[in-house]
Amino acid sequence: MKKSIMRTTTVAAVILLGQIALTNAAIAQDKGYKLPRPSVTEELSITYKYADVLDSSMSYLEVGEGDPVLFLHGNPTSAYLWRNILPYIGKEHRAIAVDLIGMGKSDKPLISYTFADHFAYLSSFIDKMGLETVTLVGHDWGGALAWEYARRNPDRVKRLAFMEAVLPPAFPRPSFESMGEEMGNMFRAFKDEQQGHKLVIEDNMFVDQVLPGFVNRQLGDKAMAAYHEPFLKESDRAPVLAWPREVPIAGEPAATTEALQQIEHFMSETKMPVLLAYAEPGVLVPPKAVDWYVAKIKNLETAFVGQGFHFIQEDQPDAIGRAIADWLRRN
Repeated sequence: MKKSIMRTTTVAAVILLGQIALTNAAIAQDKGYKLPRPSVTEELSITYKYADVLDSSMSYLEVGEGDPVLFLHGNPTSAYLWRNILPYIGKEHRAIAVDLIGMGKSDKPLISYTFADHFAYLSSFIDKMGLETVTLVGHDWGGALAWEYARRNPDRVKRLAFMEAVLPPAFPRPSFESMGEEMGNMFRAFKDEQQGHKLVIEDNMFVDQVLPGFVNRQLGDKAMAAYHEPFLKESDRAPVLAWPREVPIAGEPAATTEALQQIEHFMSETKMPVLLAYAEPGVLVPPKAVDWYVAKIKNLETAFVGQGFHFIQEDQPDAIGRAIADWLRRN
Protein backbone atom coordinates (compact mmCIF):
# COMPACT_ATOMS: atom_id res chain seq x y z
CA MET A 1 0.00 0.00 0.00
CA LYS A 2 2.76 2.43 0.92
CA LYS A 3 4.59 1.70 -2.35
CA SER A 4 1.41 2.45 -4.28
CA ILE A 5 1.00 5.78 -2.48
CA MET A 6 4.64 6.60 -3.13
CA ARG A 7 4.30 5.89 -6.85
CA THR A 8 1.12 7.98 -7.04
CA THR A 9 2.73 10.95 -5.28
CA THR A 10 5.88 10.64 -7.37
CA VAL A 11 3.88 10.70 -10.59
CA ALA A 12 1.84 13.65 -9.30
CA ALA A 13 5.03 15.58 -8.53
CA VAL A 14 6.42 14.94 -12.00
CA ILE A 15 3.10 15.99 -13.58
CA LEU A 16 3.08 19.15 -11.46
CA LEU A 17 6.55 20.13 -12.64
CA GLY A 18 5.53 19.42 -16.20
CA GLN A 19 2.51 21.67 -15.76
CA ILE A 20 4.70 24.41 -14.31
CA ALA A 21 7.08 24.15 -17.27
CA LEU A 22 4.19 24.33 -19.75
CA THR A 23 2.67 27.29 -17.92
CA ASN A 24 6.02 29.08 -17.94
CA ALA A 25 6.38 28.38 -21.65
CA ALA A 26 2.90 29.78 -22.30
CA ILE A 27 3.77 32.93 -20.38
CA ALA A 28 6.96 33.20 -22.39
CA GLN A 29 4.98 33.19 -25.65
CA ASP A 30 2.54 35.89 -24.58
CA LYS A 31 3.46 38.71 -26.97
CA GLY A 32 1.85 41.36 -24.84
CA TYR A 33 3.65 40.25 -21.70
CA LYS A 34 7.36 40.56 -22.35
CA LEU A 35 10.17 41.30 -24.74
CA PRO A 36 11.88 38.65 -26.90
CA ARG A 37 14.24 36.32 -25.10
CA PRO A 38 17.80 37.61 -24.78
CA SER A 39 20.77 35.67 -26.08
CA VAL A 40 22.74 34.16 -23.18
CA THR A 41 26.16 32.57 -23.59
CA GLU A 42 26.70 29.23 -21.90
CA GLU A 43 30.49 29.36 -22.17
CA LEU A 44 32.49 29.57 -18.95
CA SER A 45 35.57 31.69 -19.63
CA ILE A 46 36.69 31.99 -15.99
CA THR A 47 39.05 29.38 -14.55
CA TYR A 48 38.10 27.64 -11.33
CA LYS A 49 40.23 28.12 -8.22
CA TYR A 50 40.23 26.09 -5.00
CA ALA A 51 40.59 26.79 -1.28
CA ASP A 52 41.08 24.37 1.61
CA VAL A 53 38.16 24.88 3.98
CA LEU A 54 37.72 22.85 7.14
CA ASP A 55 38.09 19.22 6.03
CA SER A 56 37.42 19.86 2.35
CA SER A 57 38.25 21.80 -0.80
CA MET A 58 35.82 24.47 -2.00
CA SER A 59 35.85 25.73 -5.57
CA TYR A 60 35.21 29.25 -6.76
CA LEU A 61 35.38 31.63 -9.71
CA GLU A 62 37.12 34.98 -9.37
CA VAL A 63 37.64 38.05 -11.54
CA GLY A 64 38.84 41.60 -10.87
CA GLU A 65 40.45 43.40 -7.96
CA GLY A 66 39.32 45.71 -5.18
CA ASP A 67 36.58 45.46 -2.57
CA PRO A 68 35.27 41.87 -2.54
CA VAL A 69 31.78 40.93 -3.71
CA LEU A 70 30.83 37.32 -2.95
CA PHE A 71 28.09 35.58 -4.96
CA LEU A 72 26.13 32.70 -3.41
CA HIS A 73 24.01 30.26 -5.43
CA GLY A 74 21.27 27.88 -4.30
CA ASN A 75 19.82 24.50 -5.23
CA PRO A 76 20.69 22.75 -7.56
CA THR A 77 23.07 25.23 -9.17
CA SER A 78 26.69 26.32 -8.70
CA ALA A 79 29.04 29.26 -9.25
CA TYR A 80 28.44 28.65 -12.98
CA LEU A 81 25.08 30.39 -12.53
CA TRP A 82 26.93 33.72 -12.07
CA ARG A 83 29.33 33.33 -15.04
CA ASN A 84 27.82 36.16 -17.10
CA ILE A 85 27.35 38.52 -14.15
CA LEU A 86 30.83 38.35 -12.60
CA PRO A 87 32.50 40.30 -15.46
CA TYR A 88 30.25 43.32 -14.84
CA ILE A 89 31.30 43.42 -11.19
CA GLY A 90 34.94 42.50 -11.84
CA LYS A 91 35.53 45.78 -13.66
CA GLU A 92 35.68 47.67 -10.35
CA HIS A 93 35.64 44.98 -7.66
CA ARG A 94 36.99 41.59 -6.71
CA ALA A 95 34.08 39.39 -7.78
CA ILE A 96 33.98 35.86 -6.34
CA ALA A 97 31.38 33.13 -6.86
CA VAL A 98 31.79 30.11 -4.59
CA ASP A 99 30.45 26.59 -5.02
CA LEU A 100 28.65 25.75 -1.78
CA ILE A 101 29.96 22.64 -0.05
CA GLY A 102 28.82 19.48 -1.82
CA MET A 103 27.87 21.43 -4.94
CA GLY A 104 29.64 22.51 -8.10
CA LYS A 105 33.25 21.41 -7.98
CA SER A 106 33.48 21.63 -4.19
CA ASP A 107 34.08 18.43 -2.22
CA LYS A 108 31.25 16.28 -0.89
CA PRO A 109 32.15 15.42 2.71
CA LEU A 110 30.00 13.01 4.71
CA ILE A 111 27.79 15.62 6.40
CA SER A 112 24.03 16.19 6.54
CA TYR A 113 24.09 19.31 4.32
CA THR A 114 21.78 21.23 6.58
CA PHE A 115 21.52 25.00 6.47
CA ALA A 116 23.83 25.06 9.51
CA ASP A 117 26.40 22.88 7.71
CA HIS A 118 26.42 25.18 4.68
CA PHE A 119 26.71 28.22 6.92
CA ALA A 120 29.72 26.73 8.72
CA TYR A 121 31.58 26.01 5.49
CA LEU A 122 30.65 29.38 3.98
CA SER A 123 31.85 31.24 7.07
CA SER A 124 35.14 29.34 6.99
CA PHE A 125 35.51 30.06 3.27
CA ILE A 126 35.08 33.79 3.87
CA ASP A 127 37.75 33.65 6.57
CA LYS A 128 40.07 31.53 4.40
CA MET A 129 39.80 34.04 1.55
CA GLY A 130 40.69 36.90 3.90
CA LEU A 131 37.44 38.78 3.30
CA GLU A 132 37.43 41.03 6.34
CA THR A 133 34.56 43.04 4.90
CA VAL A 134 32.45 41.87 2.00
CA THR A 135 29.39 42.58 -0.12
CA LEU A 136 27.14 39.53 -0.45
CA VAL A 137 24.91 38.65 -3.40
CA GLY A 138 22.56 35.71 -2.91
CA HIS A 139 20.02 33.69 -4.89
CA ASP A 140 17.67 30.93 -3.69
CA TRP A 141 19.22 29.38 -0.55
CA GLY A 142 22.27 31.54 -1.19
CA GLY A 143 20.07 34.53 -0.37
CA ALA A 144 19.16 33.01 2.99
CA LEU A 145 22.82 32.26 3.69
CA ALA A 146 23.77 35.83 2.78
CA TRP A 147 21.20 37.32 5.15
CA GLU A 148 22.15 34.92 7.93
CA TYR A 149 25.84 35.78 7.58
CA ALA A 150 25.02 39.50 7.65
CA ARG A 151 22.82 39.02 10.71
CA ARG A 152 25.56 37.24 12.60
CA ASN A 153 28.40 39.42 11.28
CA PRO A 154 26.95 42.90 10.73
CA ASP A 155 30.37 44.57 11.00
CA ARG A 156 31.77 42.45 8.16
CA VAL A 157 29.02 42.88 5.56
CA LYS A 158 29.08 46.27 3.79
CA ARG A 159 26.12 45.66 1.49
CA LEU A 160 23.78 42.86 0.49
CA ALA A 161 21.94 42.09 -2.76
CA PHE A 162 19.45 39.27 -3.23
CA MET A 163 17.01 37.85 -5.77
CA GLU A 164 14.53 34.97 -5.85
CA ALA A 165 15.65 33.92 -2.37
CA VAL A 166 14.33 31.47 0.23
CA LEU A 167 13.28 34.17 2.66
CA PRO A 168 10.27 35.75 4.30
CA PRO A 169 7.56 36.45 3.30
CA ALA A 170 7.57 33.29 1.13
CA PHE A 171 8.96 31.19 4.02
CA PRO A 172 8.44 29.87 6.66
CA ARG A 173 5.07 28.40 5.69
CA PRO A 174 2.53 27.62 8.44
CA SER A 175 1.44 24.36 6.81
CA PHE A 176 1.68 22.21 3.71
CA GLU A 177 -1.93 23.13 2.95
CA SER A 178 -1.01 26.82 2.81
CA MET A 179 1.19 26.05 -0.20
CA GLY A 180 -1.72 24.72 -2.25
CA GLU A 181 -2.63 21.07 -2.64
CA GLU A 182 -0.22 20.16 -5.42
CA MET A 183 2.81 22.08 -4.16
CA GLY A 184 2.13 21.01 -0.58
CA ASN A 185 1.97 17.35 -1.63
CA MET A 186 5.19 17.70 -3.58
CA PHE A 187 7.06 19.05 -0.55
CA ARG A 188 5.57 16.30 1.57
CA ALA A 189 7.06 13.89 -0.95
CA PHE A 190 10.48 15.58 -0.80
CA LYS A 191 10.48 15.32 2.99
CA ASP A 192 9.34 11.68 2.98
CA GLU A 193 12.29 9.30 3.32
CA GLN A 194 11.35 6.99 0.45
CA GLN A 195 9.59 9.40 -1.88
CA GLY A 196 12.24 12.08 -1.56
CA HIS A 197 14.96 9.57 -2.34
CA LYS A 198 13.08 8.40 -5.44
CA LEU A 199 12.39 11.89 -6.77
CA VAL A 200 15.72 13.57 -6.09
CA ILE A 201 18.37 10.85 -5.74
CA GLU A 202 17.12 8.31 -8.28
CA ASP A 203 15.27 10.54 -10.76
CA ASN A 204 17.50 13.64 -10.37
CA MET A 205 14.34 15.76 -10.57
CA PHE A 206 15.89 19.04 -9.46
CA VAL A 207 18.47 19.09 -12.24
CA ASP A 208 16.45 17.42 -14.98
CA GLN A 209 13.08 19.12 -14.41
CA VAL A 210 13.01 21.87 -11.77
CA LEU A 211 15.99 23.80 -13.13
CA PRO A 212 15.04 23.91 -16.84
CA GLY A 213 11.35 24.29 -15.93
CA PHE A 214 12.05 27.58 -14.15
CA VAL A 215 14.20 29.17 -16.87
CA ASN A 216 12.42 31.05 -19.64
CA ARG A 217 14.82 30.22 -22.46
CA GLN A 218 15.67 26.70 -23.52
CA LEU A 219 18.81 25.70 -21.63
CA GLY A 220 21.39 24.41 -24.10
CA ASP A 221 23.59 21.34 -23.92
CA LYS A 222 26.54 23.22 -22.38
CA ALA A 223 24.48 24.64 -19.54
CA MET A 224 22.74 21.36 -18.81
CA ALA A 225 26.08 19.54 -18.86
CA ALA A 226 27.54 22.06 -16.40
CA TYR A 227 24.60 21.67 -14.04
CA HIS A 228 24.60 17.87 -14.37
CA GLU A 229 28.32 17.45 -13.77
CA PRO A 230 28.33 17.70 -9.96
CA PHE A 231 25.50 15.16 -9.63
CA LEU A 232 26.20 12.49 -12.23
CA LYS A 233 26.11 9.69 -9.66
CA GLU A 234 23.27 9.04 -7.25
CA SER A 235 25.78 9.13 -4.41
CA ASP A 236 26.57 12.76 -5.34
CA ARG A 237 23.00 14.02 -4.91
CA ALA A 238 22.64 14.12 -1.12
CA PRO A 239 23.06 17.93 -1.01
CA VAL A 240 20.26 18.38 -3.58
CA LEU A 241 17.83 16.35 -1.47
CA ALA A 242 18.86 18.02 1.78
CA TRP A 243 17.83 21.49 0.58
CA PRO A 244 14.07 20.90 0.05
CA ARG A 245 14.02 19.10 3.38
CA GLU A 246 15.40 22.27 4.96
CA VAL A 247 12.45 24.35 3.69
CA PRO A 248 10.62 25.44 6.87
CA ILE A 249 7.00 24.25 6.82
CA ALA A 250 4.75 23.89 9.88
CA GLY A 251 7.66 24.66 12.19
CA GLU A 252 10.00 22.00 10.80
CA PRO A 253 12.91 21.98 10.65
CA ALA A 254 12.96 24.09 13.77
CA ALA A 255 16.46 25.43 13.03
CA THR A 256 15.65 26.91 9.63
CA THR A 257 12.28 28.15 10.87
CA GLU A 258 14.02 30.10 13.61
CA ALA A 259 16.79 31.30 11.28
CA LEU A 260 14.33 32.83 8.81
CA GLN A 261 12.34 34.40 11.63
CA GLN A 262 15.54 35.96 12.98
CA ILE A 263 16.44 37.15 9.48
CA GLU A 264 13.06 38.86 9.14
CA HIS A 265 13.68 40.70 12.42
CA PHE A 266 17.17 41.69 11.24
CA MET A 267 15.76 43.01 7.95
CA SER A 268 13.73 45.59 9.87
CA GLU A 269 16.76 46.68 11.92
CA THR A 270 19.69 46.83 9.52
CA LYS A 271 20.80 50.08 7.91
CA MET A 272 23.23 48.52 5.42
CA PRO A 273 22.54 49.19 1.72
CA VAL A 274 20.38 46.41 0.28
CA LEU A 275 19.44 45.69 -3.32
CA LEU A 276 16.51 43.52 -4.40
CA ALA A 277 16.62 42.44 -8.05
CA TYR A 278 13.34 40.97 -9.25
CA ALA A 279 11.74 39.71 -12.42
CA GLU A 280 8.24 39.16 -13.74
CA PRO A 281 6.47 36.89 -13.05
CA GLY A 282 9.13 35.54 -10.66
CA VAL A 283 8.53 32.61 -8.33
CA LEU A 284 9.70 33.27 -4.77
CA VAL A 285 9.79 37.05 -5.23
CA PRO A 286 7.00 38.04 -7.62
CA PRO A 287 6.52 41.77 -8.19
CA LYS A 288 3.65 41.83 -5.68
CA ALA A 289 6.13 40.84 -2.93
CA VAL A 290 8.39 43.84 -3.60
CA ASP A 291 6.23 46.18 -1.50
CA TRP A 292 6.69 43.87 1.49
CA TYR A 293 10.47 44.27 1.29
CA VAL A 294 10.21 48.02 0.67
CA ALA A 295 8.19 48.39 3.85
CA LYS A 296 10.49 46.09 5.83
CA ILE A 297 14.04 47.17 4.87
CA LYS A 298 15.10 50.77 5.53
CA ASN A 299 17.93 51.23 3.04
CA LEU A 300 16.51 49.16 0.17
CA GLU A 301 16.76 49.76 -3.55
CA THR A 302 14.88 47.65 -6.07
CA ALA A 303 15.82 46.80 -9.63
CA PHE A 304 13.42 45.27 -12.14
CA VAL A 305 15.51 43.15 -14.50
CA GLY A 306 12.87 41.98 -16.96
CA GLN A 307 11.06 38.73 -17.60
CA GLY A 308 12.12 35.69 -15.62
CA PHE A 309 10.96 32.87 -13.39
CA HIS A 310 13.29 31.58 -10.66
CA PHE A 311 16.77 31.11 -12.18
CA ILE A 312 16.78 34.63 -13.56
CA GLN A 313 20.56 34.67 -14.08
CA GLU A 314 19.98 32.34 -17.04
CA ASP A 315 17.53 34.79 -18.62
CA GLN A 316 18.66 38.28 -17.60
CA PRO A 317 22.40 38.22 -16.76
CA ASP A 318 23.15 41.57 -18.41
CA ALA A 319 20.35 43.40 -16.63
CA ILE A 320 21.34 41.83 -13.31
CA GLY A 321 25.02 42.61 -13.82
CA ARG A 322 24.33 46.23 -14.73
CA ALA A 323 21.92 46.69 -11.81
CA ILE A 324 24.40 45.35 -9.25
CA ALA A 325 27.33 47.30 -10.72
CA ASP A 326 25.36 50.55 -10.67
CA TRP A 327 24.16 49.92 -7.11
CA LEU A 328 27.73 49.26 -5.97
CA ARG A 329 28.92 52.47 -7.64
CA ARG A 330 26.29 54.53 -5.83
CA ASN A 331 26.74 52.86 -2.43
